[in-house]
Amino acid sequence: MINGRGSAVAFDHVSKSFGTKQVLHDVSFDVRAGEALCVLGRSGTGKSVTLKLIVSLIKPDQGKIWVEQDEITHLAESELSRVRRKMGFLFQDAALFDSLTLYENLALPLLRLTGKSQEEADLIIDKVLHQVGLAGDKKTMPSELSGGMRKRAGLARALVLEPKILLADEPSSGLDRITSSEIDDLLLMQKQEHNTALIVVTHDVRGAKRLGDRIVVLDKGRLIADGSFGQIEHSDSEVARNLVTE
Repeated sequence: MINGRGSAVAFDHVSKSFGTKQVLHDVSFDVRAGEALCVLGRSGTGKSVTLKLIVSLIKPDQGKIWVEQDEITHLAESELSRVRRKMGFLFQDAALFDSLTLYENLALPLLRLTGKSQEEADLIIDKVLHQVGLAGDKKTMPSELSGGMRKRAGLARALVLEPKILLADEPSSGLDRITSSEIDDLLLMQKQEHNTALIVVTHDVRGAKRLGDRIVVLDKGRLIADGSFGQIEHSDSEVARNLVTE
């Protein structure tokens, strides 16, 4: 039963519409700690809306959403802030502040959202930048970073709060295949070393095959397949089969 207990994230019969357009219809799934779930689907099928619902940027029309033990759909903003601190978010465009150095981009959430001292924050930032291969770029401005480096920097900022849950929206978007694989490797390392739950929205079939312990496929707002990559390849749904065929 999907009720949030034992799950990092769980959707329980979630529906969401914008005006007359239904984006999600009666969607249920759950993701355990240390599990990577890749969300596939054609454009406009509710994938990014799913991520926004998890961080409660928008609310469902029906259903419940659990983040660990918290059912978040009716939480006050103060309680949502507490829940959001469990999550890191890797945006498509990295979403860095262009007027701040890389170090300042990472220090901002650490110093604002935690009780860390400056010295503790420095140690965490150094560790995370080393982890993503940007140890020598603390003083670099975002505009001076390549696309792949910006994505790594965005991942570093998502990791400084040591999230239990990491959400990634098209992590390989705009990257060449080698750089995409490097980002996938970093996500896998985070999952394996820290037991982080990953939820990754992607169009990258190769990446989904490497990353995903499970794949869910959305089509016209409905969840039409849920299983391992091999199970999706042999799904009863032609749409799901086609999406995982390169």
